[in-house]
Amino acid sequence: MTPLRTERLILRNWEERDRDLFHRINCDEQVMEFFPFRRDRAAADAKMDEFRETIARQGFGWTAAEIAATGECIGFVGLSRTEDTPFMPEGTVEIGWRLAPEFWGKGYVSEAARAWLDYGFEMLGLDEIVSFAVTANRRSTAVMERIGMVADPARDFDHPGVPDSHPHLKRHSFYRLTREEWAKKKAAS
Repeated sequence: MTPLRTERLILRNWEERDRDLFHRINCDEQVMEFFPFRRDRAAADAKMDEFRETIARQGFGWTAAEIAATGECIGFVGLSRTEDTPFMPEGTVEIGWRLAPEFWGKGYVSEAARAWLDYGFEMLGLDEIVSFAVTANRRSTAVMERIGMVADPARDFDHPGVPDSHPHLKRHSFYRLTREEWAKKKAAS
C-alpha cells in the first residue's frame, strides 16, 4: 500500500519493528477493556501477519499508525471488510482503531480516521462506512461522533462473537456514515 499521511501521522503497513507494540495493545487490560480476549505473543504475531497480508493484498486494512516526527508506532487505525461479522451485508466496510493508552486523548484517532474516511469514499468509492463498539465504550463512540458518523440504534446488535461468559460486552452500538453525508460535511468544513 501507499502510506497515507496526515498532519502528524503516517498510516502504513506493519513492519517487523512494530511487533512489540502490536502485542502490547492486544494484551493490555486498559486497551482491551471491551474485548473478551487477550492475545499472547504468538497470537499477536499471527494477527499482525494476517493484517499485513490483507493490507498488501487489498491496499487497506487495520494499518499501523506512526507519528511522522518520531517514527514511533502508536497502534492502528484503518478500514476493514466485515467478513468476520456474519450478519453484516457482504461488502460492508468498517472503520476502527486501537492505540496504546499513552497516545489517547491527543486527537490521533480522529485525525487518522478522517483520512481513512476520505480514502474510503474517494478512492474506494464506498457508499457507506460503518463502525460499532460495545455500547459502554464511550471513548470509541465519542470518536465516531467526532468524525461525523451517525448513531443508528435500529442496527444496534448483540455481537455473535462475544461469548456468553461476557454478557456486558455483547451489546454493540452501531454507527454509519454515507458518502452523501460525508460529502455534505466535507463541503461545509
